[in-house]
Amino acid sequence: MEQYLFILRNSPFFQGMTEEEILSVLHCVNATVLRKKKDEYIFRAGDSTETMGLVLRGSVLSMQEDLWGHRNIMERIGAGDYFAEPFAATPGSVLNVSVVADEDTEIMLLNMGRLLKTCPNACAHHNRLVRNLVSVMARRVMNLNEKITHMAKRSTREKLLSYLSAESMRQGKLSFAIPYDRQQLADYLCVERAAMSVELSKLQKEGLLKTNRNQFELCAKLDV
Repeated sequence: MEQYLFILRNSPFFQGMTEEEILSVLHCVNATVLRKKKDEYIFRAGDSTETMGLVLRGSVLSMQEDLWGHRNIMERIGAGDYFAEPFAATPGSVLNVSVVADEDTEIMLLNMGRLLKTCPNACAHHNRLVRNLVSVMARRVMNLNEKITHMAKRSTREKLLSYLSAESMRQGKLSFAIPYDRQQLADYLCVERAAMSVELSKLQKEGLLKTNRNQFELCAKLDV
């Protein structure tokens, strides 16, 4: 597990912990490493799980799918971030999302049941891990709230501007990259890709933004 310490040290889940404490906790929660190829599933909707996932390398998509292949991307999760923790923390619950590798990916699975049980040694770092878990789950709620804010907009144009404005503020600059390709962005905003492309072209012609693939630059006069 030592080869993953750089990633783990920078993950909010292990915030405030030394390398020795992290390694001790990994043993305590039965940490295992899983490798998945692009488009392979880690979890499917309807699964039950006692483990939460932490991305070590690569990225995964948390998404909802229907029988006809329509996707609603909830979130893209990169190295150092985590997934499935609310389901793993709720015994008997089933996932209402699928988690799939967006590229070749390495994942660490942590047993939530062992994490939430009182440590036999009453170790302080185990208690800190539980506190960090609360912060992790609060962040998940905030991310979901942000997605709902974008989706609540009435038009494709408004959804795009809402998302791009929020991403610009999050990164603190007008020129930035987003974590999604065009199809994934459409799936995240729950709009048709063709309609989204039309709106992006209009916004560029109006001088409100510039874009190239997943790179965007918002113009200072953007006040829509």
